[in-house]
Amino acid sequence: MSVAAASGTDTTAAAIGIALAFGAVIGVLLGLLGGGGSILAVPALVYGVGLDIRAAIPVSLMVVGIASAVGALPKIGAGHVQWRLAAVFAASGIPATFAGTAIGNRLPQSALLIGFAVVMVVAGVRMLSNSGSMGTACEVTDGGIDWRRCATRSIPAGLAVGLLTGLFGVGGGFLIIPALVLLLGVEIPIAIGTSLLIIVVNSAAGVVSHLHSAPIDWPITAAFVATAIVGSLVAGHLGTRMDTERLHRWFAYLVFAVAAWVLVDTILLR
Repeated sequence: MSVAAASGTDTTAAAIGIALAFGAVIGVLLGLLGGGGSILAVPALVYGVGLDIRAAIPVSLMVVGIASAVGALPKIGAGHVQWRLAAVFAASGIPATFAGTAIGNRLPQSALLIGFAVVMVVAGVRMLSNSGSMGTACEVTDGGIDWRRCATRSIPAGLAVGLLTGLFGVGGGFLIIPALVLLLGVEIPIAIGTSLLIIVVNSAAGVVSHLHSAPIDWPITAAFVATAIVGSLVAGHLGTRMDTERLHRWFAYLVFAVAAWVLVDTILLR
């Protein structure tokens, strides 16, 4: 478990220092690997900093949301965003995010941790799969969207992503991009830009929905978020020289290992 208990007004210098360190690590992962790097933010906050998972979720969402906003700006400038499709995902995802938060508030922490471990395994599997095939379920072009074919697929996908955001504090990029590419036939560059915009909106809704669920330790939140963003920007600049395919593979193995630890700690050690 953590070396610092961080809750309410009992924030210590040691806890803030740990938050700074873990935030930097998560930021570097974000910069090198994109949004998927944030999947370890909640475990870092729970096992490293010592937060309750309900307090860790909004902090994780702040990191995810801000990092995604920074990443979305150049995509918007390049025209790699399908605004109307993002609006459909957001319209279905926002209420689902609040529903996910409400469900999570009624579950014991052990159930949330086990569920999060399952989500981590799914994310790791997605990182190891390199399918670049395009779907044909829905026509998305510059001229518009075939809404009759898209709605039946995009709305359920938006609901699923929003539910996961509210429950576990994940951005859901590992689900949004496959949904856009494989189910809706969106080209990968546009899928990436659109997913970042969806993550920003869902993360903001998730933070709002969690504000009254658990007390937020703002000094620790500020420390974690600040170093995460700085680390993300620095690593994003340096990461262009690295073998990202190998990084994704090794990161997936790390995600599996952390998921296994979460399950062992939750089921056997608590």
